[in-house]
Amino acid sequence: MKASQFFISTLKEAPADAEVVSHKLMMRAGLIKKLGAGIYNYMPMGLRVIRKVEAIVREEMNRAGAVECTMPVIQPAELWQETGRFEKMGPELLRISDRHGRDFVVQPTSEEVVTDIARQELRSYKQLPKNFYQIQTKFRDERRPRFGLMRGREFIMKDAYSFDKDQASAKASYQVMAQAYRRIFDRFGLTYRAVAADSGAIGGDLSEEFQVIAATGEDAIVYCPGSDYAANMEKAEALAPQGPRGAANQPLTKTPTPGKSTCADVAELLGLPLQRTVKSLVLATDTTNEHGEIVKTQVWLLLLRGDHDMNEIKVSKVEGLANFRFATVAEIEDHFGCKPGYLGPIGLRQPVKVVVDREVAVMSDWVCGANEVDFHLTGVNWGRDLPEPDLVADLRNVVAGDLSPDGKGQLAIERGIEVGHVFYLGTKYSRAMNATFLDENGKPQPLEMGCYGIGITRLPAAAIEQNHDERGIIWPDAIAPFTVVICPIGMDRSEEVKQAADKLYADMLAQGMDVLLDDRGERPGAMFADWELIGVPHRVVLSDRGLKEGQVEYQHRRDAAATKVAVVEVLAHVKGRMTV
Repeated sequence: MKASQFFISTLKEAPADAEVVSHKLMMRAGLIKKLGAGIYNYMPMGLRVIRKVEAIVREEMNRAGAVECTMPVIQPAELWQETGRFEKMGPELLRISDRHGRDFVVQPTSEEVVTDIARQELRSYKQLPKNFYQIQTKFRDERRPRFGLMRGREFIMKDAYSFDKDQASAKASYQVMAQAYRRIFDRFGLTYRAVAADSGAIGGDLSEEFQVIAATGEDAIVYCPGSDYAANMEKAEALAPQGPRGAANQPLTKTPTPGKSTCADVAELLGLPLQRTVKSLVLATDTTNEHGEIVKTQVWLLLLRGDHDMNEIKVSKVEGLANFRFATVAEIEDHFGCKPGYLGPIGLRQPVKVVVDREVAVMSDWVCGANEVDFHLTGVNWGRDLPEPDLVADLRNVVAGDLSPDGKGQLAIERGIEVGHVFYLGTKYSRAMNATFLDENGKPQPLEMGCYGIGITRLPAAAIEQNHDERGIIWPDAIAPFTVVICPIGMDRSEEVKQAADKLYADMLAQGMDVLLDDRGERPGAMFADWELIGVPHRVVLSDRGLKEGQVEYQHRRDAAATKVAVVEVLAHVKGRMTV
């Protein structure tokens, strides 16, 4: 490609509404152009990146035995009504009606449609396993779209769906996809982690997120530097403390704490470590009748160490707390006789169900609220001052330094951007939609399913968050809009420079290189600034002076300075620096 034939549009400054680095640089480099809130045009330079991402995904999905199809962006509401998601999903699901008043959705995902295909086409166990995938436009009506392609409303996604005859076969299909994803992300040239993720109501351990490591990532990734253990924050287990509980050495004392309603403030006032305090979190669960009316409410008290945060996913897995909510102020005052900020498990007005985090269960001489404004209890001990906890569970987020669940060291935490997810679905959709096949005995059985997604348009944004500097983007070779750019200085004034540039351009094309020749006649400073901003990884500069010496200048986007290379060796030199 020659620059004069292409479309290049760079900006000196990012738009005012661009917040994160990737959004700013994609706008400045002319990769995307905003059309509306969370909706972007993919400009020619950006589309080249997207097409390269798609090509790698498509090659590895095909290699793994998946079969490509395309499902409509607009889908009949009846399918979504079969699974109940038409009613259950929030306003993120865009619902529309046609001229006849029939309801449709703009798809955010395609489980219903692909299950409909499967129940019509996959009638026998002999047709299994099967994996259908698509690379298609999706839409989620985000309330607050932001960060450019990181959290847009319209986006491109690769979603795949496997169908198997039983759970063992489904697990095998899952592993095939999990390995395919590793090959895909290895080829992208990004630093990533495959982390264990929570599998929700379906349960089991077959759920992994693929996270691109970036300091600006929204997700916390927990990992063990000394092993392969990695999980997202929702999934990471906080082990029970080692060793027995310490002996009670302090008397139970009601201590004034005027105006101190947080554990941090109380610890500071009393001159104690925050780890000696216990926070009280009050939840509630409702029992309803067939009309959806609340007939009974159970109040729960969760106790966590003062420096720890509740993990809502873990709490929802405690028996009885699957559909918890936070208690109202009225419910709290009714059971504790006190407003929030001074709550504790001793001296309640009405009984509550108490669930204790593993760490709190082995604490001694701890501090908690006295259920009286401006007072806390110090020297609290299990067995002596209140009964031993009935229910102990892992309720908290892990913190750096916790022991790794695999016993191979301590945990560390870094930030990541989720760009892929593999997930075992089981029969959630096949049962809801009566998608069955005939097994070896001629009996109908529900199809076992898995789903596997990659954010095609989110991935370039994640790559930029990981790979950039003060001058602009630094693309990995595999997904750069162009792999090499030839920058001739004074090409419009020097026939020698023009001929040398044209020859190198032709030679690189012949070698199959994805090369662009900048024939625009720009000044060197402006030309170099454009390509540093756009992030092309390999740059070759030709000039009259250099050619007279039989040399050109090569510079990788990460290099601090250019390297002089003989003209006759430049092709081999560039190829030697490439990673694809």
